[in-house]
Amino acid sequence: MSSRMAGAALLRHLGPRLFAAEPAVLSGLTSTKGVMPAAARILPARMASTAAEAAREDAGAKPHGGGAEKPEEAAGGQSKKAIVSYWGIDTPKLVKADGTEWKWPCFRPWDTYTSDTSIDVKKHHEPTTVPDKAAYMLVKSLRVPMDLFFQRRHASHALLLETVAAVPGMVGGMLLHLRSLRRFEQSGGWIRALLEEAENERMHLMTFLEVTQPRWWERALVLAAQGVFFNAYFVGYLVSPKFAHRVVGYLEEEAVHSYSEYLKDLEAGVIENTPAPAIAIDYWRLPADAKLKDVVTVVRADEAHHRDVNHFASDIHYQGMKLKDTPAPLSYH
Repeated sequence: MSSRMAGAALLRHLGPRLFAAEPAVLSGLTSTKGVMPAAARILPARMASTAAEAAREDAGAKPHGGGAEKPEEAAGGQSKKAIVSYWGIDTPKLVKADGTEWKWPCFRPWDTYTSDTSIDVKKHHEPTTVPDKAAYMLVKSLRVPMDLFFQRRHASHALLLETVAAVPGMVGGMLLHLRSLRRFEQSGGWIRALLEEAENERMHLMTFLEVTQPRWWERALVLAAQGVFFNAYFVGYLVSPKFAHRVVGYLEEEAVHSYSEYLKDLEAGVIENTPAPAIAIDYWRLPADAKLKDVVTVVRADEAHHRDVNHFASDIHYQGMKLKDTPAPLSYH
């Protein structure tokens, strides 16, 4: 009985404080019915300062004179201009050589280049040592199921190929980067060379996404293949960089062969030679009337360059030298 009486007394004292109409100082915190939030009744000073600050911000945000524009708002209602001015970082507006706006956020105008299509696409490293033969047979064994799965669907094959081909450069560059930091030594330019290779392969993927879209089972295959290949190549590079680079060299040889088959079907009319995607025209500095055949040709040339670089890196290790003591090849950009 005493507890019930105590509760009733407490309600009589706190009821007006919690549910009465709000005072003027807290007018910014009321609901449409004029009921004061409980937290504001219990902590009036803190809630009042918050309300006052919000009111000042709202007043400052309103244009004076009617003609001023409202600041552009980002996600969450915050002003983009305020964020830029606070951090001191601004995204420059890029333009192409003809003065039109640059529309590709995934690469910049200085990343573009003209591919060397005169490169020999028929070169092959003949395996002579046991590790070389093992690397060659490993790659050949991987090609069989891919040919059975994709057959003549070259664009879909290219999508899967590029999701795998972009892994070795990133893994190798990352491990060389960590070694350079760990041993306090330079890398001979190989970190940049391998990371550029990975980025170039990724741009191949971005290009072929404009040609075709992967089906759900192809996405599942990519997820599984990338997870297995990344970890396998990571361990392989730690154990034997020369073997890892040789494997990539043979993978790139197979990529050159795949794109050569793609070109054959384009030339024979089996696949329609559609206009080149706009992203490919800007990335490889192709003519405005370029076709899909032109895109496949420059992609094949890139793969041939990656083939030569990785075979060269493997040869350096086989000769008992280190990558840091041999300057990396010049970029193809």
